[in-house]
Amino acid sequence: MTTRSRPDRAMRRTVLVLAAAGLTLIAAGAALDALWLLGIGVWGVIAAMLIELVYRP
Repeated sequence: MTTRSRPDRAMRRTVLVLAAAGLTLIAAGAALDALWLLGIGVWGVIAAMLIELVYRP
């Protein structure tokens, strides 16, 4: 197993935090029936996926 450099770990952490925040907002939006929370959560997950696809160490 190779060790990751500091920027790689930071980018991975950013993707995980963004995805977790997006999923939390999706769950909160579904529970509160708030479409704006759902929308923000979905865009957060989409952004996390795009960063993961574009930034492949």
